[in-house]
Amino acid sequence: MKTIEQEAILIKGLAANDTEAIETIYRDNFTVIKAFIIKNNGYTDDALDVFQEAMIVLFEKAKSGSFTLSCQLQTYLYSICRRLWLKKLQKQNRFNPSIETIEEIVPVDDEIEYHEKKNSDFLFMESALKKIGEPCKSLLEAFYLEKKSMPEIADLFGYTNADNAKTQKYKCLVRLKKIFFAQYKNKD
Repeated sequence: MKTIEQEAILIKGLAANDTEAIETIYRDNFTVIKAFIIKNNGYTDDALDVFQEAMIVLFEKAKSGSFTLSCQLQTYLYSICRRLWLKKLQKQNRFNPSIETIEEIVPVDDEIEYHEKKNSDFLFMESALKKIGEPCKSLLEAFYLEKKSMPEIADLFGYTNADNAKTQKYKCLVRLKKIFFAQYKNKD
């Protein structure tokens, strides 16, 4: 998951025509768009076209200088691509409803709201992870993000065996849950 700061850096990079930022945006988001389009009567070439159009929209917004991303970048790109694809399907008579009813069939606002809630939950989890302290933070990241095995974690953190590392991971998870739910409960 990318933080808001990381995504803001990507948006600035896109506006500056930074190849690395553009490639990162493609790498992180194209697969989801491709899956959506293929699932909805399209092909890989269609996905490439639609994603390119969405990138142009995002580029123009980023260039304006006044653009502020209010949801995850993936959510934003997905909603643009979804609308573009549905319009394209309708033009090709591969999608029956009139353009006015698309919003009723595909409640994009609900979807964006759902993704924004998920994003909010991820931010709470990220905050809880920062508060948990070491070695728990590093241990959980090694297991869940870096996908290291328990024997690797035992070696890395100096535990006598994988079972001790597993026990420590469990204790860290319990602490993380307490911090997360305490924050979550107090958010309202």
